[in-house]
Amino acid sequence: MAIVGASYGRLSGSPLSIWRSYVVPGMYSAPTVPDSPKAVAVTVTEDTLSVDLADGRTIAVPLGWYPRLVYGTPMERANVQIAGAGQGLHWPDLDEDIGVEGLLLGKKSTESAQSFAQWLARRRQGAS
Repeated sequence: MAIVGASYGRLSGSPLSIWRSYVVPGMYSAPTVPDSPKAVAVTVTEDTLSVDLADGRTIAVPLGWYPRLVYGTPMERANVQIAGAGQGLHWPDLDEDIGVEGLLLGKKSTESAQSFAQWLARRRQGAS
C-alpha cells in the first residue's frame, strides 16, 4: 500500500546528505571486528612453528623468528600450552609466550639481544 506524499523514486541529494539522514547522531558506522583467532593445536618442527586455528586456518612461520624456540630441545618445544582461551601460546620450559594475533600479523620476536643473551647464559649455567 502506497503512502500519500511519499517519494518512492531515487533518493536526491549528495551521498553525504543521504548518509546523514540514516545515521543516528553520535553513532558512527565502522566495520565489525571479527572474533580474535583462537589456537586449537600447535606443532613445532626443527624449522617451523605451525598453529591450527579454530576457524580452519593454519599459520606456519619460520622457527627462526623465535630464538628461544630455536635453542629449545624437541621435548621443550613440544611442551606448549594453549593459553588465554586460545589467544596465546606458552612454553613454560623456555619462558616463551607468543600471541596468535601477532603470528597472523607476521610479528617476529621483539626480545632484545641483551635479554636473549641473559636468558641463554642462565640456560647454560643450569645445564652445567
